[in-house]
Amino acid sequence: MKLYYSPGACSLSPHIVLREAGLPFDLERVDNKAKKTESGADFWSINPKGLVPTLRLDDGQILTEGPAIVQYIADRRPEAGLIPAPGTMERYRVLEWLNFVTAEVHKQFTPLFRPDTPEEYKTIAKNNLLRAFDLLDKHLAGKQYLLGDGFSVADAYLFVVLNWTRLHKIDLAQWPNVKVFRERVAARPMVHEAMKAEGLIKPAA
Repeated sequence: MKLYYSPGACSLSPHIVLREAGLPFDLERVDNKAKKTESGADFWSINPKGLVPTLRLDDGQILTEGPAIVQYIADRRPEAGLIPAPGTMERYRVLEWLNFVTAEVHKQFTPLFRPDTPEEYKTIAKNNLLRAFDLLDKHLAGKQYLLGDGFSVADAYLFVVLNWTRLHKIDLAQWPNVKVFRERVAARPMVHEAMKAEGLIKPAA
């Protein structure tokens, strides 16, 4: 498998999941502005959506959309425990959180990254984020992760989008359970390895 990624973008989520699952994979960086890969390929020809994450499977098929990609990866190595078995209520809880992170957190950050977004709309998006963080803080009280004690693909996704708060001057100290959650996930060895591989953490001297 090959994961096309951009450092620190939402593609960090499947990158973390690949490492947590212990699956072999290659990485290829994408220049999001030029839509060129590190090897010089036209990224539009790989994924017509022009977006990371994009996963090239071993048979050549292309899989897109982060929530779908992390489910695929987790199902390839069920013994890693990154997603519950199909048909179980626990599985639907993970899907519930993946959808929440997509719609109520990730998509609210999108207008904040765009320079042409009107300031009044940025204010609306930021207020939506604050409400989402209020809900998450209540949910995470007394829990290690979103579903309790076990780390799942939904936690990887939430961790990645929480990192973007630093870029938009949102202090997670307002939500202590969310802040501790982000720190807990950051301390996981495979998360550290993924961030180091993307140049988000400087190697030790």
